Amino acid sequence: MKFTYYGQSCFTIETKGKTLLFDPMITSNTLASHIDLDSIKADYILISHGHGDHVEDALKLAKSNEATIVSNYEIVTWYNEVHKYEKSHPMNHGGIWNFDFGRLRMVNAVHSSVLPDGTYGGNPVGFVIDNDEGCFYFAGDTALTWDMKLIPMWSKLDFAILPIGDNFTMGIEDAVIASDFIECNKIIGVHYDTFGFIKIDHNQAKQAFNEKGKELILVNIGDSIEV
Repeated sequence: MKFTYYGQSCFTIETKGKTLLFDPMITSNTLASHIDLDSIKADYILISHGHGDHVEDALKLAKSNEATIVSNYEIVTWYNEVHKYEKSHPMNHGGIWNFDFGRLRMVNAVHSSVLPDGTYGGNPVGFVIDNDEGCFYFAGDTALTWDMKLIPMWSKLDFAILPIGDNFTMGIEDAVIASDFIECNKIIGVHYDTFGFIKIDHNQAKQAFNEKGKELILVNIGDSIEV
């Protein structure tokens, strides 16, 4: 699988010949000013919750790529009814669907959710995706939650993508605990540095994971890694 980071919680995963784009917010992120929005390709756009820093560019990229939006029922309905974009797949907590890129399970996230126009965004979610190339978990925006202990009962993760910026989500200390809960030692950090409340010390963050025998990967915006 190939991971490409676009800042905040926006990234793509390329797997099984498909490109999955998560939580697209690029336009207003000054740290991602070098990213050409038109260059981003996606077959699917997966949205964890309705906040602007996760949906800002979703509609434009969905239209330009004719991508399928995958999210909870409320967010998908908002795109269907308000924006007349109907290429979508609604899900909800605990649901599983077999897509052409693999098996997706929608899991709990502890956060809040409202769409940019004030519409109720339903409950925030995370995603567990597995296929014969690997298995990963994207937590979305979340606090540390005991529900994470369920994930290794279902899936053996190769890597996980966790928020680490603190203030609005887990910080480093809780993300290390989360990595124990999900039984995963390879963590890619997201949701950090974009604005003052969530700036982190990169070396200190990596050291916190290293001390527990784990790896925290912080990818430069615009760069790709194989995972």
